[in-house]
Amino acid sequence: MSKILVIAEHLDGKLNSSTARAVSAASAVKGEAIDVLVLSDAPEAVAAEAAKIEGVSRVLTVARPENAHPLAAVLAPQIAKAATGYSHVFAPSTTFGKDVAPRVAALLGVAQVSDVMSVEAAHTFTRPIYAGNAIITVEADAAHTVVATIRTASWPAAPSGANNAPVEALTVDAALPTHTRFVELKQGSSDRPDLQSASKVVSGGRGVGSKENFDIIYKFADRIGAAVGASRAAVDAGYCPNEMQVGQTGKIIAPELYMAIGISGAIQHLTGIKDAGTIVAINKDGEAPIFEIADFGLMGDLFKIIPELEAALGA
Repeated sequence: MSKILVIAEHLDGKLNSSTARAVSAASAVKGEAIDVLVLSDAPEAVAAEAAKIEGVSRVLTVARPENAHPLAAVLAPQIAKAATGYSHVFAPSTTFGKDVAPRVAALLGVAQVSDVMSVEAAHTFTRPIYAGNAIITVEADAAHTVVATIRTASWPAAPSGANNAPVEALTVDAALPTHTRFVELKQGSSDRPDLQSASKVVSGGRGVGSKENFDIIYKFADRIGAAVGASRAAVDAGYCPNEMQVGQTGKIIAPELYMAIGISGAIQHLTGIKDAGTIVAINKDGEAPIFEIADFGLMGDLFKIIPELEAALGA
């Protein structure tokens, strides 16, 4: 029977929702047990959150001072040691997971399965290729541990609150690298919903025209309680920071509502939103590729349409 270890992603003592999505994928394997591994210098709060996720059998914690910051080079040797006896090791396909999982796979001497979209069998998965234009079925070697990243946009978050999994502390005797050290963390701060977990997202593209004009995207998003994203073209042009980028080289998201404003719809961008529930496009170019995949399209000047939408929303 399969026994699965899910690597918890967390920051500032809070569990990222990507962990619950990875647990959903682990549940689809229909194995014997699903354990969540929390690595931190003070894992108690995060472990308590993880223990509430439905489907989790145990929460394992590794408390070491070196784990105060999530450095892949430091975490990977500990994960590889803790993975002994597990048939699968799952990590979310986020920046964190994409950083740590390949190192774990290398230490275990196995090939990694990336961006798992569905579980066909315990060792058979589907994943996107060619920027999401095709879906391939891959089969991992059943004789070795499966290390995989889970495409979070393809999986719902496992429910939380009803479970009460036991929490156990582990002592992991792993030699850690001395050439890697934490310098600083630079991150944007915002009262808006998190881009990767928000149910509504408003994104702006190069058509917005400037960093100053991007304020219309922020205001409209705030009006409807949405997170804010951007196309790579808008990020490259300096309209907004790169943590807002949506697409193949940015964040892969699956909101219930996605509004693409002034975005032409390059294939790399469409890859990041293919799992969205409803896609609304606003663009003055009627030939823009975004209209081919949009559920609703408005052709016209965004600087006229958005104020009209705000007026329609009322006070």
